Amino acid sequence: MANGESAPTTGAAERAPDPVRSELTAVVVYARGAVCTRRATVALPVPGGAPGDPSGNASGNPSAGGTVQVRVGGLPPTLNAGSLRGSVRSGPPGLRVADVRVDVTATLRRGEQAPGLRLDLEDAEDRLARLRDRRDRLAAEIGEVAGFRAEPPPQRRGDPPRWAPVESILALAGFVDTRLAALHTRLRTTEDELAQAEHDADVLRHRIDEASGALPTDRVEPSAHAVVTLVADGAAPGAEVPNAPGGQEPAWPEQGPAEAELELEYHVPGATWTPSYQLRLDGRSGAATLVLRAGVVQRTGEDWTGVRLGLSTADLLRRTSLPELRSLRIGRSQPAPAGPGWRESPPGLDELFTGYDSARLTEPEPAPGGAIPGGGPAGPPPFGPLAGGYGAAAEATAAVGYGAAPELAEHTAGFGAPPAPGAPPLPPPAPGAPPLPAPAAALPAPAAPRHAARRSVTAAMADTAGAEAARPAPAPELLDYARLVLAGPQEHDGRGTLRAADEDTDAVVAEYRGRAEAAAELPLPAHAVDVRRSAGSFDYRFDTAAPVDVAADGRRHTVPVGDIPVRTAFEYVCVPAQDTAVFGTVLVTNTSAHPLLAGPADVMVDGDFVRTAALPTLAPGQRQAVGLGVAESVQVARRAHMRESTAGLRGGTTVLDHTVEVEVANRLPYPALVEVRERIPTSADKDVRIEEHRAEPRWSDPGAPLDGQEETYVPGARVWRVTLEPGRTATLTGGFEIRLPVGKSVVGGNRRN
Repeated sequence: MANGESAPTTGAAERAPDPVRSELTAVVVYARGAVCTRRATVALPVPGGAPGDPSGNASGNPSAGGTVQVRVGGLPPTLNAGSLRGSVRSGPPGLRVADVRVDVTATLRRGEQAPGLRLDLEDAEDRLARLRDRRDRLAAEIGEVAGFRAEPPPQRRGDPPRWAPVESILALAGFVDTRLAALHTRLRTTEDELAQAEHDADVLRHRIDEASGALPTDRVEPSAHAVVTLVADGAAPGAEVPNAPGGQEPAWPEQGPAEAELELEYHVPGATWTPSYQLRLDGRSGAATLVLRAGVVQRTGEDWTGVRLGLSTADLLRRTSLPELRSLRIGRSQPAPAGPGWRESPPGLDELFTGYDSARLTEPEPAPGGAIPGGGPAGPPPFGPLAGGYGAAAEATAAVGYGAAPELAEHTAGFGAPPAPGAPPLPPPAPGAPPLPAPAAALPAPAAPRHAARRSVTAAMADTAGAEAARPAPAPELLDYARLVLAGPQEHDGRGTLRAADEDTDAVVAEYRGRAEAAAELPLPAHAVDVRRSAGSFDYRFDTAAPVDVAADGRRHTVPVGDIPVRTAFEYVCVPAQDTAVFGTVLVTNTSAHPLLAGPADVMVDGDFVRTAALPTLAPGQRQAVGLGVAESVQVARRAHMRESTAGLRGGTTVLDHTVEVEVANRLPYPALVEVRERIPTSADKDVRIEEHRAEPRWSDPGAPLDGQEETYVPGARVWRVTLEPGRTATLTGGFEIRLPVGKSVVGGNRRN
């Protein structure tokens, strides 16, 4: 298994083999993005045959210990090249994937090869441009004609007044009116045609935007191929290798080309999903069926047809590796780790390129006419200046030798290295300029003693150890190991070290990725909750029971996932002191082994659609109430009575006696469990006593928040729970007394309803 970045396109001298057709078999949709799995069957060449023969889709000689390169097509242009993985599912023993890279190409369609919608849009835009030009010309002509005026010639001083040609002026006015009427008629017609042309162009643009991402809609069609390198370097342990005697390397069968099944896995943006449900209830028995559905949105550039779909609540871009715990020691300062698997460049890295630098500096470069002026190099090398000058660096390197390299570290630290502290950076000389003179103080003596070199090495090690505690933290791009490349000796700075590869994304591919990422920002439906928020700290994956189809058009597609076992119970709730309306609820208990995410649920009772309710997140075994709205077939009426009297010695206590009667009627064709909620007052005053009457039937104190939510806890709440047969009526009675000293009253009045 291997991965890599985009591979360069095949040169013209070497013809790339035709790509192998692949089939999308499985997709796992995460909270953002998806992981797709493709399979392809490739025919491998016969051992000893010519490269690329006879399969037509592989190049190389796949004999024992050899390699073969295969191009697999069908990949979308929006895939993340760093996420591409490859493996061999079946094939000759010992066959494995050594490398897999992405090759993105673009094809320009011409003429009739362009898609139909694109051609229609281009024709509509051309017609729109012609109509706009015609409208502008008509408007300009109308302005010119409207400016026609009869202007008499200038009159000289002393001449008598001239005769005015009234007939000519009237003729000119008639011509202007006639011409303007004709031009305005043509302008109105052109504006009507222009409005219709703009509408047609907008409709075509809308159709192109809503078209599937797998259908070509542009003249430039990007295509991605996976360049897979296969290696046959040994058989798997315990496998029987055909035509391989004991102790020999495995060889593939000679009867004909062998076949291998490859599996490619890659990540694509532009996909998301939200759960939804359909709750089917039987009003008489209370049995229920809960169907989990998923609203999948994807514009990944490929249609998902007949794929095994998985739905995960995990974040695909979040790191899931375990943290590395540091050990703390008392008595010695511990430098903070720079990052997992990261470390600074080793000391003396620039000295590895001393020979390369001296060879490049001493090598003469021909002048434009072929001569070398002055017998020296024609110009500076293309990889940056040295601190001591170009000409002096080679001389100093040859004189001192490699053994004294540490002494030259502060003077010749390598190309692209920063100058000494406090010294201004030296600008590179212009091309063709003579070599820079070397400062005398910048070069050491040719005969440097060995012990001085050892002292320099010791000092350098001490400086390195002292700087260990203050080493800088790596940049974030250096922690993305899949995109790191090794800088060569010709680099200006950082040669011999790893650096992040430059993003070389094609403009067309970037546009496709932008469309894909915009599809994930589609607004959520009513009562829908983002899966990352509803799942909390845990992640779960749901798999569809059958293969599904999802088009890459950026719309929300409802996909059935499967049935979920639940247990339900009908219950009708009423708070008559606030409202006499009775609300139907269904208590849903999750009896499955996996959680249920929050989302909208279409409730159907006896085959009739009731409403769309919000189903909360349910853990395995958890129970929650789902509201069904007002139940008109269950009616409640409430009557309250209050009698005020005095009691105690000399009538020093006021007694407020409250009696409550609630009448409940069931008009349903099946029994109904009705919960009636009442409340008795509570007081923290020691002079006020509240005595509760005996209720009939007996009511109870819930002692816990109603509906299982902390914000619904009501002090002094009382609950009646009665089961009524069809067509029956029940009367519920209860009450309480409030005893308070004479001269005091209840805030708001003693009378209570």
